[in-house]
Amino acid sequence: MAKFELKLPKMGESVAEATITNWLKEVGEKIEEDEAVLEIATDKVDSEVPSEVEGTLVEKLFGPDDVVKVGQTIAIIETDGDAPAPAPSSNENKEEANTQQAEDMVNQAREAVVSQDFSSSDRFYSPLVKNIAQEENIGLNELESIQGTGKDGRVTKNDILDFVANRGKNQSSTQPVAANNASAEAKTQKPAAAPISVNGDDEIIEMTRMGKMISHHMVNSVQTSAHVQSFIEVDVTKIWNWRNKVKNEFQKKEGEKITFTPIFMEAVAKAIKDFPMINISVDGDKIIKRKNINLGMAAALPNGDLIVPVIKNADRLNLVGMSKAVNDLAGRARGGKLKPDDTQGGTYTVTNVGTFGSIMGTPIINQPQVAILALGAIRKVPAVVETPDGDFIGIRYKMFLSHSYDHRVVNGALGGQFVQRVAQYLEAFDDSRAV
Repeated sequence: MAKFELKLPKMGESVAEATITNWLKEVGEKIEEDEAVLEIATDKVDSEVPSEVEGTLVEKLFGPDDVVKVGQTIAIIETDGDAPAPAPSSNENKEEANTQQAEDMVNQAREAVVSQDFSSSDRFYSPLVKNIAQEENIGLNELESIQGTGKDGRVTKNDILDFVANRGKNQSSTQPVAANNASAEAKTQKPAAAPISVNGDDEIIEMTRMGKMISHHMVNSVQTSAHVQSFIEVDVTKIWNWRNKVKNEFQKKEGEKITFTPIFMEAVAKAIKDFPMINISVDGDKIIKRKNINLGMAAALPNGDLIVPVIKNADRLNLVGMSKAVNDLAGRARGGKLKPDDTQGGTYTVTNVGTFGSIMGTPIINQPQVAILALGAIRKVPAVVETPDGDFIGIRYKMFLSHSYDHRVVNGALGGQFVQRVAQYLEAFDDSRAV
């Protein structure tokens, strides 16, 4: 028998840790190679951790809601060797007792850490900061009192470690600490919410973990960016007719369905190359101009939550490549198969509100980006058609583009010109292009 350490795998350059949400296997169960052992969650996406070997799960080192760092051992799997399994004996009982003792030690260590609930705070704290706070028994009042040096005053890893290092000096007398905590609590106390009455016929539904994250992310975005919108109507008749003409041939040739989304994404990527200052982020008083064009594609999940997988280097893809990327990410998003890296690094986001029949919308910017484009429903409408021989009323396929942008760094001229350029690319679509 040999023992294999199952470690939390690397999940992308910007992902350093994950939260265990659910164990799919119990101690004593057999595990096949590549079979999922547990489910994890990062700030962006849920995922599964498969086993690299075939064997039996003999030890779990963490439980649900525990935060684990990349590369850390999370379970022990016993693999079959050439030697036959030993018969039950006092040694086996001793080994079982040792295993139980190890589990008890892990449980005691967990109980020693005071479980803190930071959800009542209006401030954003990363999982790493909250994990350190729990390990160091830092209460919410103390955490709120830390002056953050990160973006928008966020508490960074160094901020909380500095606080821990100087904590003993700050606690030289208990009375000042109590006074400081009371002062911090008074400063951070938010206005009391209006009471909500609940009667016996009402149903109380707990928000999902992802729902809470989306809620905080949206509120943070509105508080961070000065949102302004521009709207423009686009004639997409050429695109509508071209897609109907080639969709069967496209699927037969490429093995992929051709939808409108990759065509729109292609136009957005072209417009970003024309207006690179829409592809930026704000860091305090500095502007970060992004080199790569990574398009986020907002996707609704079956449970109603929202996720934004990212098409990396979208400007380098032709229409076939864009179609494959869109279909792959959309399919894996609906099936819960996205990897954490699939949602990282976005520089501009597109959301399709027309999927649900909306003709336009005012989307909230996906931080730390500075703009987002909403695609409205395509409608068949009567419209004035201009020709060299005169104007006439014709049936056209039209849609609205709704562009939200951060007025701190994107003025009305840039925001309006950008969405106008997207519309120009769509209306100038070459309906004679080959599949």
